[in-house]
Amino acid sequence: MSELYETGLVTAGDIQITYREFGPFEAGGEASEPLVLIMGYGGLMEMWPPVLIHHLARDRRVIVFDNRGMGFSGSSDAPYSIELFADDTLALLDGLDIEKASVLGWSMGAFIAQELALGHPRRVNRLILLTASCGGEAAIWPDDAIWNSLTDLSGTLEERIQRMLTNLFPQAWLRQNPDPSAYLPPITAPIIDAHIQRQARTLRTWPGACDRLSTIPILTLIITGTEDRVIPPGNAHILTHALPRVRAVEIQGGGHGVMYQEPERLAGLVDVFLALE
Repeated sequence: MSELYETGLVTAGDIQITYREFGPFEAGGEASEPLVLIMGYGGLMEMWPPVLIHHLARDRRVIVFDNRGMGFSGSSDAPYSIELFADDTLALLDGLDIEKASVLGWSMGAFIAQELALGHPRRVNRLILLTASCGGEAAIWPDDAIWNSLTDLSGTLEERIQRMLTNLFPQAWLRQNPDPSAYLPPITAPIIDAHIQRQARTLRTWPGACDRLSTIPILTLIITGTEDRVIPPGNAHILTHALPRVRAVEIQGGGHGVMYQEPERLAGLVDVFLALE
């Protein structure tokens, strides 16, 4: 599915962030509050499912971007941290003159979204945490075998893709959907392994947000898959108890890549949530 989008650069501290914006572009067109999507570990803005983007952008601005060091965004010697990534996201909002937006973070992107909401709650309208944890010692982390698979950048491209698929999707679903090109969009952006390794270290060194989440005044939606091996679904229960204003949805049979498994359902959940009074 092809999509029309506008693309550009914004300055974030010592680098530039590349973004794409989908939605109604006609002159004078009115749209609801923007929705910013924050990609996860090792991910690129090109990796968002086109079906999901198509549905979400029918009547609102949807903005995706490459995190620092990924794809077409720049990097520097500044130490990576979840807080720095949140600052980059804030710089994106500033660069696009967006006073307030709803924010959806997937996986590591949900870590970033939490830090953004904690540091700048007035800039976030609604918060959506997709396959998320609160990080740190309070979180339920994957076992060592899965973590080692996630951070293993060795082997051929085919071997790396197979490891990724095994981590994103339940085996039963993969047997029924064996062709990645049917649900994973093509990638054209550069991928630099050294920056992925820096992200991996950042994931485990983030102290987490569980003991701070009670201060977030923002209505939050938590979406998790019951078969997520990367961020086990028990993390959703931890988040639900830690956040003061929260809705939660479990998707039966969903893995860490549930947004590829059920993009239309996910878009519907987001639409309903953003429309709540």
